[in-house]
Amino acid sequence: MTTLDPPPPLLPLSVASPSAGRSRGMLILLAIACLGTVLWVQMPRLGQLSRSSDQLSQVQLQRDLEREKQQLALLKQLPDLGFRNLWADWTLLKFFQYFGDEEARQRTNYSLSPDYFDVILDRDPYFRDGYFFLSGSTSMFAGRPDRTIEIINRHLPRLSPTTPEKAFYIWRYKAIDELLFLGDTAAARQSFLKAAAWAQAYPGEEGQAVAASSLQTVKFLETNPDSSAAQISAWTMVLSSARDPATREIAIRQIEKLGGVLETDAQGNVKIKMAAPPLPK
Repeated sequence: MTTLDPPPPLLPLSVASPSAGRSRGMLILLAIACLGTVLWVQMPRLGQLSRSSDQLSQVQLQRDLEREKQQLALLKQLPDLGFRNLWADWTLLKFFQYFGDEEARQRTNYSLSPDYFDVILDRDPYFRDGYFFLSGSTSMFAGRPDRTIEIINRHLPRLSPTTPEKAFYIWRYKAIDELLFLGDTAAARQSFLKAAAWAQAYPGEEGQAVAASSLQTVKFLETNPDSSAAQISAWTMVLSSARDPATREIAIRQIEKLGGVLETDAQGNVKIKMAAPPLPK
């Protein structure tokens, strides 16, 4: 994870006075102590994660999730002491461990996904791929595109067309979630326009291609504001990837709200059809 505009060092690299050196040393020791404390708190959790999920009862899994949620809330409140990227990297590793535990997620859910990125992107808002992981895990698997948009909106004022590099992709992620999952065509148009404007700052082929594609989508939305079919397709992907009843219920409710009809065949396969329009009176 890289940041084009890293925070300044805690103190100048060359310290003239012994007292300043002691202060810097104490600050580093304090940071190490804080990190060590969090790691110590995490040790029981790491030990539990090393076991197979099928060895844990449902009650234990739920208890672990609640403990993890509390620890993420603590991480969000702790001062970074200048080690912002370190906190972000460590939380990202925790997220990969959480998200990759398929057995546990099948028996629980992906609801903690946005909580991880609350921490990760707060500490490193310039981590472009973090927004990609946020969208996939939170909008698709957790069924919470509203949280995705809320987190992205919180950090966009800190970004620019060149910070991080190719930041136009972040506007694209936001636009796609707004269009496919929220059905907010007006907001999606504005996000695609912003993506095009930021992409035009890059003279290369990639930037110009993204700018052209974004503007083409804007024109399409101007003449085809109804994105129901695209939204149903997106929520169908959520439904097919959902591992817990809560996420499936959200996806089904959204599909039916958009006019989709769920049909189950003899083999248990679910198919989505569009409801027939009402007959004219």
